[in-house]
Amino acid sequence: MRVDPARRDRFFVYMINILLGSKLGQSQAFTESGKRIPVTTIQVGPCWVTGVTDKPVVKSIQLGFGTLKHLSKAEEGHIKKAGLKQKLRFLRSFAVDAGSDLSDISLGKEITVAEVFAPGDSVRVTGTSKGKGFAGVVKRHGFKGGPRTHGQSDRERAPGSIGQTTTPGRVYRGKRMAGRMGSDRVTVWGLSVVSVNAEANELTIKGLVPGGRNGLLIIQKEN
Repeated sequence: MRVDPARRDRFFVYMINILLGSKLGQSQAFTESGKRIPVTTIQVGPCWVTGVTDKPVVKSIQLGFGTLKHLSKAEEGHIKKAGLKQKLRFLRSFAVDAGSDLSDISLGKEITVAEVFAPGDSVRVTGTSKGKGFAGVVKRHGFKGGPRTHGQSDRERAPGSIGQTTTPGRVYRGKRMAGRMGSDRVTVWGLSVVSVNAEANELTIKGLVPGGRNGLLIIQKEN
């Protein structure tokens, strides 16, 4: 469904083109021409405005999303100042255009997915990729590994030489070696909105997004 243009224009003035959500799952869908496409369903909002910074140099809006059973006293007090009773799980601040007028945005304002996004919009999604733990160079960087012959029974997945000799006598910074894999901040660009379910606050986009189910996602509209 498409939103009333008057409502969308109001949010464009405030530059609220970004919301918080969580990944529900990945599936597939078919276009009108019969082409199969990968889709991801995201629970987007409702989000609440928990903070507004309206200064000549810095202008930002803080959004809250999700629920949590227990919060710290500091978090409870911060949310209470916004006039909210919800125990919000995630709080994220986003900069807005320096020329935006934020005087009419009140704390505690609720923003739903249908007020920001519509089918056909181009978006980018930011999340935390799945953690893989400690991984070797074959898995982490796609190294070929050593030969499987000539008695090298324990060197097939070894990295091999990692540096020179006397000059420079050290390993260069950034050398691809074994280490922690995954759990990185990843942004996927060029995704498109397939459908918007205003009643369930769900957004279906074409493509795949980082992270596992129920992970925090930041969905931002591309200009």
